[in-house]
Amino acid sequence: MKGLMKLAATAAVLAFAATGAQAQEKKTLAIVVKGLDNPFFEQINKGCQKWMSENADSEYECLYTGPASSADEAGEVQIVDDLLTRGVAAIAISPSNAPAMANRIRQIAPSVPVMTIDADFLEADRDLRKTYLGTDNYLMGVKMAEQAAALKPDGGTVCLQLGNVAADNINARAQGFRDTASGEKGIDRLTGQAGWTEIEGCPVFTNDQADLANQQMADTFTANPDLDAFILIGGWAQFAPQAYAQVTDQVMDKLKSKDLIIIAGDTLPPQTQAFRDGRSHAQVGQRPFEMGYKAPDVMIQLINGETVEDPLFTGLDVCNGEDPGFCKDN
Repeated sequence: MKGLMKLAATAAVLAFAATGAQAQEKKTLAIVVKGLDNPFFEQINKGCQKWMSENADSEYECLYTGPASSADEAGEVQIVDDLLTRGVAAIAISPSNAPAMANRIRQIAPSVPVMTIDADFLEADRDLRKTYLGTDNYLMGVKMAEQAAALKPDGGTVCLQLGNVAADNINARAQGFRDTASGEKGIDRLTGQAGWTEIEGCPVFTNDQADLANQQMADTFTANPDLDAFILIGGWAQFAPQAYAQVTDQVMDKLKSKDLIIIAGDTLPPQTQAFRDGRSHAQVGQRPFEMGYKAPDVMIQLINGETVEDPLFTGLDVCNGEDPGFCKDN
């Protein structure tokens, strides 16, 4: 782990130094994501780059970085530490381990504006950042539960697939799903409420790894042939389309008959293709490009001492059999 931390920190330092060498007069607006291996975050990078192309004459530049692996929570903390130590104008963080990141920010007490993007700090630590830019994650979970209920009005057995254990955004989605599916607030686990029961061994945690996500799906389908619903709270398995196709091939008859339903988070191109191929019944998508595109302007507002709304939600896109919507052509 220490080796990974050092490599991740070194990569961030080199990226920071390189951008500084190219334009020494520019001040850096840093966006630090959970991992560079996740295609979802690449959309944030594209938004950052779009902002750069449209603001070539700005005194600021947008730097996108993060650890090589989404599983390297400590590496992300180290990168943030290093960037703040070396000097950035402002920083937007998607914390993989929200408590650990918040603890380090509290220790450093940076003088520059700190905001969160995509994933927030826990409620008790939100005084450490100026605003959150991204998805209303609880609402995302609500919408996933609504899609499941429309397909399975009597409920059924369900497995939730989550990401990192301490990721606030993923946990908020899971809470939104459970509260809505059960019709009750603060449900820790579905145990028959409104007909929904989480099976033994679930939820499963992917640590944001696509290969592990697909293996977990395959194992769950094999061990639970009568499973009614599998909920990808994030789109990890679908980020590896070939592996996801092989896993869902095993249950395609059940998917077609809707004996088994799959609801998944996000609407990246391989995911919308999976939806069109009948490998999911609904997708609830975020808008990561918009997050990356808006973040630099929000950071500049914070630097200038302007009042910024908190939170800043970027919206959701829902695709299902009744209304393919965004997934029809993307």
